[in-house]
Amino acid sequence: MKLSNLAPALFVLLWATGFIGARYAMPWSEPFGFLSVRSVIAFLILAAILPVAASRRPISRNEAIHAMIAGILMHGTYLGGVFWAIKNGLPAGLSALIVGLQPLITAMMAGLFLGERILPRHWVGLVVGFAGVAIVLAPKLGDMGGGVTAATLGAAVIAVTGMAAGTIWQKRFVSGVDLVRGAIYQYLGAGIFTGVIALAFETGTFTVTGELVFAFAWLVLVLSIGAIFLLMYLIRQGEVSKVASLFYLVPAVTAVLAWLLFGEELSLVQIGGMAVATLGVGLATAQPRMRARASR
Repeated sequence: MKLSNLAPALFVLLWATGFIGARYAMPWSEPFGFLSVRSVIAFLILAAILPVAASRRPISRNEAIHAMIAGILMHGTYLGGVFWAIKNGLPAGLSALIVGLQPLITAMMAGLFLGERILPRHWVGLVVGFAGVAIVLAPKLGDMGGGVTAATLGAAVIAVTGMAAGTIWQKRFVSGVDLVRGAIYQYLGAGIFTGVIALAFETGTFTVTGELVFAFAWLVLVLSIGAIFLLMYLIRQGEVSKVASLFYLVPAVTAVLAWLLFGEELSLVQIGGMAVATLGVGLATAQPRMRARASR
């Protein structure tokens, strides 16, 4: 099986594990301190494998700067906003629902800044996908608690906007850069960004536990390297609006993982929502094939 066929499903699975890793990590560390250390570790690992894993084409100064900006948006702003909102009481279900707006925001940005043509069938797929996400998360939205504030909601909105903008930035300015070199500068930018915020607003407290060590290992090796490389590959290969639609499947996969690992409830309604989200992704991504067949 070709990587292009396997990559979307593998990306969704790996990306969904990020929320599981966050659940393990957040009781034992502060969000931006955790993310800054994560970026440093990922940077060091990639720098170590650079001589054997990267192409010989050097990265220019402008490309390096653009990669750092993409990293600040995708790793610093997105993950920082989500982790901070959850740490300060925003229910994970509501946070995931807000993050579920990302494909719609990305599609609009792709039309404005990349000139991608978003067809009616694509818009229908995006809306159907979001409806599926809402169905999956609906049972978890009942207990809002006191963490739903303007600050936590604002952090979640900033996070999803940052991820959408980072995806666009990556496609427009960094898609031709070697993946390893690009990722190194992404984590350099993200590490500086999150490190400055951690130094300014956090205490730097870490409680070393097995769960925290596991979260670091998993989020660095599986998410920071595995999933991010797949995302950059997908962005390079296709239109970002269609790549972004894959994020609709993440809450469904996360719900299944939470059911398997933590015994969280998984109802028939949620399973139906997963089917709706999958249908939406299919509608949003099938259009290029249909056009190709029609042109033959």
